[in-house]
Amino acid sequence: MEEVQLYIDDAKDNMLKALKHTELEFQKIRAGKANPVMLQGLTIEYYGAVTPLDQVSSISTPDPRTLAIKPFEKKTIGAIEKSIRDANLGFNPQNDGDTIRIGIPPLTEDRRKNLVRQVKAESESGKVRIRTIRKETNEELRKLLKDGASEDEIKSAEDKIQVLTNEYNVLIDKLFDKKETEIMTI
Repeated sequence: MEEVQLYIDDAKDNMLKALKHTELEFQKIRAGKANPVMLQGLTIEYYGAVTPLDQVSSISTPDPRTLAIKPFEKKTIGAIEKSIRDANLGFNPQNDGDTIRIGIPPLTEDRRKNLVRQVKAESESGKVRIRTIRKETNEELRKLLKDGASEDEIKSAEDKIQVLTNEYNVLIDKLFDKKETEIMTI
C-alpha cells in the first residue's frame, strides 16, 4: 500500500531531522576550541528589532582559542558586547573599538566532565525524539489497520520503523562518542 510507504518515508525524514538537530546542539557545546557556533542564537537590539548576532557582524576564529566579532556597523559594538555578557556563556569579551575578541580559556578536568554530561543529556534527548517519532508513526499505521490495510503490511512497516529507530540511535551514539573524544582530548 502506497500510504504505508509514505508513513515510513515521513518517519525517516523526521528521524534525520532529529539527528541533525542533535548534531547542531553538540556543536554549541564548546570543546575548548573557538567556534562561531558558540555564539549561535545570540541576538541584539538593532534599529528597534531583535536581530541575530550573525546578521549584524562577521564572526571568525583567528586562532583556535579566539573568537573575533567584527560588526558591520561600529555603533552596534556596545550592544553586541552586552549581548555576549548577558548570555552568561562564561566569556569575557574585549572591545578594541572595531572588533570584539573573546579568549576561550582551556577547559579544566571538571568542566570537561560537565560538558560530557551535557552532551550525554543532548544525545538522550535526540534518542527520545526518535522514539517519539517511532511511536507516533506506529500509531498512524495502526489507524490504517482499522481503515482496512492488511495486518501483515502494517507489521512489516512497524518492523521497518524499528530498524530505522535502531539505525538512528546508533548514529546518535557515534556522534556522542566523537564529541566526547573531542571534549576529553586536551
